[in-house]
Amino acid sequence: MRKSELLAADAVSCLNKSLCHLKDIWEQIGIPEDQRLQRTTVVKNHIKGLLEMMIKEEESLMQRLISSIHTCRTDMKKLCLELQLPLFEEGISILQQEKNIRTRMEALTKEKTLRMQQLKTLMDQDQELCDILCSDPYGISADTVPSLQQLEDLQQHIRNQNEEKMRRHTEFTDLKKQIIVHMQQLDHIAETSFEKDVVCEDENSFCLSRDNITALKLLLCQLEQRKAEMEATCESLRERVQQLWERLQVPQEEREPFSDHMVSSRRRNLEALQVEVQRLEELKLLHIRNDIDAVRSEIAVFWDKCFFNPEQRQAFAPYFSEDFTEELLSFHSAEIQRLKQHYEQHRELFEGVQRWEESWRLFLDLEKKATDPNRFMNRGGNLLKEEKQRTELHKNLPKLEKKLRAQIESWEAEQGQEFLVNGVKFLQYVEEQVELHQLEKENQKLERQLKKNKQMEEDMMYGTTVRTPTKRRFIGTPGTCKNRMAVTYTDQCRSFKAPSVASEVMT
Repeated sequence: MRKSELLAADAVSCLNKSLCHLKDIWEQIGIPEDQRLQRTTVVKNHIKGLLEMMIKEEESLMQRLISSIHTCRTDMKKLCLELQLPLFEEGISILQQEKNIRTRMEALTKEKTLRMQQLKTLMDQDQELCDILCSDPYGISADTVPSLQQLEDLQQHIRNQNEEKMRRHTEFTDLKKQIIVHMQQLDHIAETSFEKDVVCEDENSFCLSRDNITALKLLLCQLEQRKAEMEATCESLRERVQQLWERLQVPQEEREPFSDHMVSSRRRNLEALQVEVQRLEELKLLHIRNDIDAVRSEIAVFWDKCFFNPEQRQAFAPYFSEDFTEELLSFHSAEIQRLKQHYEQHRELFEGVQRWEESWRLFLDLEKKATDPNRFMNRGGNLLKEEKQRTELHKNLPKLEKKLRAQIESWEAEQGQEFLVNGVKFLQYVEEQVELHQLEKENQKLERQLKKNKQMEEDMMYGTTVRTPTKRRFIGTPGTCKNRMAVTYTDQCRSFKAPSVASEVMT
């Protein structure tokens, strides 16, 4: 038997005893039966009311428990669904059900609160990482109670994000160091907002997005390319400076202050090298001009040696250019080499023509002296020397012309081209020189005649004829030896004819 049943039986026994005791008291007092009945009725009503009140309270309690169970069962189902837990198996009695459900509800509510707090904490961490990595948040709602698996997945996602953050941060710091080094080497100051963010801002505030990492790599690549270009440019400038130093023979003491720029490849070194190259180029241009002028003088000498006419000289256009460059100098160097080679190949002919020209100039000089009235005033035997030179010219010049004619004909047959002197064939050149000389003589003769006629007209007009008195000689008186010698040389000079390629010219 249950204890509750024993207690109920005991209560009934106590009630019976109490009624019997009241009955005994009433008998001893001598209360009449009708009053005892009345009192018994009062006792019954009192006990009945008390019991009814107690029953009502207990029934009210039962209703409250049933309502609580219903409410808790509904909430528990909702929590189980939210927490993704199996439904709670209820007990047998209502009280036990209410207690178990309430206890379970408290546990589930606590679990929900804990999960929501954990979710909020994890979502805050995820959002912070998303702000740093510029990535999308994890796909979970902040208003929905997460499952344990979702929380675990979110935690794993955050761990992955942290690892990615550390990897990107390491990559960022490495790229930043390299970028700063390259900027320093290039003397480059951060200009764009992105460059300022990289160089000047706090590392922890930099957005480690994939785009920013890619932009960092691109910036580093650009700086490396600029550095490589600057190094290549500096190296090229250094080679040019070295070449110009050697060409211009710059002293070593002038090179020493520039030694640092010949090693480093920073922007200031580049600018210094550019300035030095410009200075040396200007100096070289001056030297080139002097070199070109010197080569031009040499070319002019060989033009004369090779008897080039004006058209042949004009054919070398660089000779008349004022753009003094290395290319122009190379043209002149090539031309002088060509002229030297040309001269060496035909040296014998050119030297023969040169000897003829020297002999011809000597003949012209003798002709001029022959017309000089002061030639008889000489006291050093010049007339004898002139006569000896005339004799040699009459003898050697025709031989030289004949020899040259044979050599030229042989050369033209071998080379298959004409041998030109001042643009014309040699024999034609000789004839032109003779004709020019004859024309000049005729012009001089005509000029003297005109001058003589003019003087005669003035004498006849003004009567100013001046006659030089002559010394009369006795018939048969011979002249002195000196006068006879003067007459002999005079006649010989007057009878001398100019030499030429033909025998009639020599006579």
